[in-house]
Amino acid sequence: MKIPETQLPSPDIRRQRVFDWLDAHNIRYTWYEHPEAPTIEIARQYWHDDGSKHCKNLFFRNHKGDRHYLVAFDCEQSLAIHDLEHRLHQGKLSFASEPRMAYWLGLQPGSVSPFGLINDPANHVHLFLDAQLQRCPALSFHPNDNRATVVITREEFMRYLAAVGNSYEFLELY
Repeated sequence: MKIPETQLPSPDIRRQRVFDWLDAHNIRYTWYEHPEAPTIEIARQYWHDDGSKHCKNLFFRNHKGDRHYLVAFDCEQSLAIHDLEHRLHQGKLSFASEPRMAYWLGLQPGSVSPFGLINDPANHVHLFLDAQLQRCPALSFHPNDNRATVVITREEFMRYLAAVGNSYEFLELY
């Protein structure tokens, strides 16, 4: 599958698109700005004590390159790709390239988030979520810009998933 070059809008525009989308769907959230935080290690120093579970998000492709998967899980956990392949039953996985990330999610590395699904009108990307996230009262993700964090209750996040329309499932990831 040849992935066309995709020109991404600025982080400010990507962030505003998330807020506009959530507002248009009456999905409640809060957010705050902070310095650029492309990794969990960097982001950790800027997180507010808001009771939310901060999530790590990884974007994968299958070996043929015709299926793409977003995986969201507790940032305090780690996942080995081999273990993930076994749990997801999708065959051999590899990290998706930057062009694939830009094409399917409208994102760049360091800002991957389930909110990127608003940029996937074909609903191509399948989302795998750690089952333990179902027990968290609130979740935190970048709003497609790693200079901010969105805090959203689990109920509102489930409303978001229903509205965005991509397939998803909760799995025991570790």
